[in-house]
Amino acid sequence: MMTGRIEHGGGLDAAMARHGGAQGDWLDLSTGINPRGYPLPPIEASAWQRLPDRGAEDALKSAARSFYRVPDGLGVVVANGTQALIELLPRVLDAGQVAVIAPTYGEHAHVWRKNGVTVSEVGRGETIPDAVKVLVIVNPNNPDGAVLPAEQLLTLAEEMKVRGGWLIVDEAFCDTSPQASLIPDLPENAIVLRSFGKFFGLAGLRLGFAVCQSKLGDTLEASLGPWSVSGPALTVGASALQDTAWIGETRQWLEAASQQLADLLAGYGIEICGAHPLFVLAGHERAEEIAEGLAQRHILVRSFSGMPDRLRFGLCGSDEALQRLDAALSEVMAVPSGRKAHG
Repeated sequence: MMTGRIEHGGGLDAAMARHGGAQGDWLDLSTGINPRGYPLPPIEASAWQRLPDRGAEDALKSAARSFYRVPDGLGVVVANGTQALIELLPRVLDAGQVAVIAPTYGEHAHVWRKNGVTVSEVGRGETIPDAVKVLVIVNPNNPDGAVLPAEQLLTLAEEMKVRGGWLIVDEAFCDTSPQASLIPDLPENAIVLRSFGKFFGLAGLRLGFAVCQSKLGDTLEASLGPWSVSGPALTVGASALQDTAWIGETRQWLEAASQQLADLLAGYGIEICGAHPLFVLAGHERAEEIAEGLAQRHILVRSFSGMPDRLRFGLCGSDEALQRLDAALSEVMAVPSGRKAHG
């Protein structure tokens, strides 16, 4: 059974231990999380003092049904983050073997493997091994933002149905492009995961959803147990999912900010290998040196041990932050290859 840790963005504490500085000194661009988070609504004291009640959970589910365009008859499962659902799925699905479309979010393959399941990581367009009964796709993909059209997802779901299997679609980054969601046309053997914290910029709240057939939803809820989501999270989630004005304005801002970031990186000769409104995947032969040089200047970006020529940049939350990145890149990119870019 595998128990090793998977690389993630957001390791600011480790960066501080290596390069110094307090948290407020750092510009953390290592995650695909909206840097302009949803403004927290007033939260009644009872949400903190009492166990979460069914009425608040039902209100959140209702808001989620509307926001995610969930057809009647499908189940909506609420959990303390999508990761909790990813951890749960191997325990409730009879997998046999699993295929994950890769490269992508590493926890999917990791979680199935640590549950003793054989996992194949398959490139886009490659043949799914015959023994596979569960296929996992992140759509839009992390870290390159690639999107598979719903027609292709439906074809893959049908292929898994013939095998008596399941299609799992992780739509953690779909809030910026709701037209790409499979939920409105969800096949009976498909499960969609949705993350709240990325688009709404509240990853610390720990809130996520699964949309699936009601029978499977009941099984997931029974496995999660009671009170799986905190009272404050129920309140904030319901408010945010119904705030159509904020959602529309935020989608526009994220698109513009992502393009601005991509333009800045390209101006330094950095290749744009993929983009999403919440992040930009960049390529450069000196990627590791660039990441180190930025870290010396207290700017954290996401690097990949399996893709040493790639970096993922999250969004700058302000003009000042973008200017800081610009100034740091002007110094780092001017350093000849092989020399350290000291701040």
